[in-house]
Amino acid sequence: MSKILLVEDNEMNREMLVHRLRRNNYTVVYAIDGLEAVEMADSESPDLILINLGLPKIDGWEAIRRIKSNEALCSIPLMVLTSRTLRSELESALETGCDDFDVKPVDFKRLLPKVENLINKKNGQKFMI
Repeated sequence: MSKILLVEDNEMNREMLVHRLRRNNYTVVYAIDGLEAVEMADSESPDLILINLGLPKIDGWEAIRRIKSNEALCSIPLMVLTSRTLRSELESALETGCDDFDVKPVDFKRLLPKVENLINKKNGQKFMI
């Protein structure tokens, strides 16, 4: 079973995402702030990190920079989940080292293939169509 680290400070969003991901046979661990995200990326060795940008302690941008600059963590695929829809912000997410992004509200028919593709890519498998 693939493990996902979900980084979401909004309790309602977090509970919904954890529930839906677990129903789709993923192991889910979660962090509620950016510092915890960096620590858990190291301690949990997830197959994928789903991260919000507006986080307490350190924001998602800084957490992403720290994860991607750590040689032991930089190969973990990282997807931003955000309500920010400006093209420039989405492009910045990719430039910061994110592998993909998705906008809120989350549409699981759209999100799940992206999740699966990133996990397959990490494991050296072909992309789903």
